[in-house]
Amino acid sequence: MTVRLIYPRITNTMLTNTLRDLEELGIIHRKQSNEIPPHVEYSLTEKGKALLPVFFEILKWGGKKI
Repeated sequence: MTVRLIYPRITNTMLTNTLRDLEELGIIHRKQSNEIPPHVEYSLTEKGKALLPVFFEILKWGGKKI
């Protein structure tokens, strides 16, 4: 699923800056393929996966359903 489907109003600048920050923090991994058209995939690192329980608890605390 793409971020744009979840957050359609996010700007390119905000998305790019956030992804760079998460990559620098070691939370996501960026994989770029040298194809036409260019394609980039992001995935969680082990550090990012370790944060999932925290995110799920925050969702529960906020009263949202997963």
